[in-house]
Amino acid sequence: MADQQLRIGLPKGSLQQATLELFEHAGWRFSVGARAYFPSVDDPEITAVLLRAQEMPSYVADGVLDAGITGLDWILERGADVVEVANLVYAKQGLGMYRWVLAVHEDSDIHCAKDLQGKRIATELVNVAAKYLEKHGVTAHVEFSWGATEAKIPDLVDAIIEGTETGSTLRANNLRIVDTLMESSTRLIANQAAWADRWKRSKLENIALLLTGALAARQKVLLKMNVHKDDVLAVVDALPALKKPTISHLSDEIWHAVETVVDQHTLRDLIPELKRRGAEGIIEIPLNKVVA
Repeated sequence: MADQQLRIGLPKGSLQQATLELFEHAGWRFSVGARAYFPSVDDPEITAVLLRAQEMPSYVADGVLDAGITGLDWILERGADVVEVANLVYAKQGLGMYRWVLAVHEDSDIHCAKDLQGKRIATELVNVAAKYLEKHGVTAHVEFSWGATEAKIPDLVDAIIEGTETGSTLRANNLRIVDTLMESSTRLIANQAAWADRWKRSKLENIALLLTGALAARQKVLLKMNVHKDDVLAVVDALPALKKPTISHLSDEIWHAVETVVDQHTLRDLIPELKRRGAEGIIEIPLNKVVA
């Protein structure tokens, strides 16, 4: 075991697989047994534990863990005094934000926050819900939900405050979104003492740099192509890039090699356009990290 150790919490549950895959792209491979809560990792300076994201802010803030991966929603719900080291915009189904919404049955007469007066609301974010109601000058009964929150409408509660990525589960249960309370994303957090420690802060900054680089790479690819000297300007003019594309002579000075990093979602329009402008031998290469 290394002399210096960073104790980090990883989210168990819906975010677990996405988080382990992100760390692997960033350069850390964690191995998790079927019933294990203490993953092994190929870095002797890191020890890890699996915890629910809901619990993570408290364990980090209290110094039980040096750092952890959790959501902004749970940081706010716990009122945790932590350092947000990095904003990592990913979720279990992709790279989008996670929304917490006020939802009711599609036939409900609730259409705005004011209509919640005297109503019963179920949610996991009890404190966030209380602040939302206070902001709107509404008094309502807010109860903690242990799960299957969307199934409690309309027989058990009048409304719910629930997290969603796409809204599909809400729609499947005949629910209508009334308002969005907040958007949340995954955060790398640290406690104040760990952040004040020079070695731990440096380690965390390195982890944050590579995690954000791995996330950025998911949306980008490297394009390489050969271009006749007469077509270089036309091809380069079509290329969006982090910086200007790299252009180099081939052994035959009539031809040039051009390469650049582009957003993946642009490829279906970009590659045909590059071909029309004279590019040949176009190669698309996936990336592991893009560190700006």
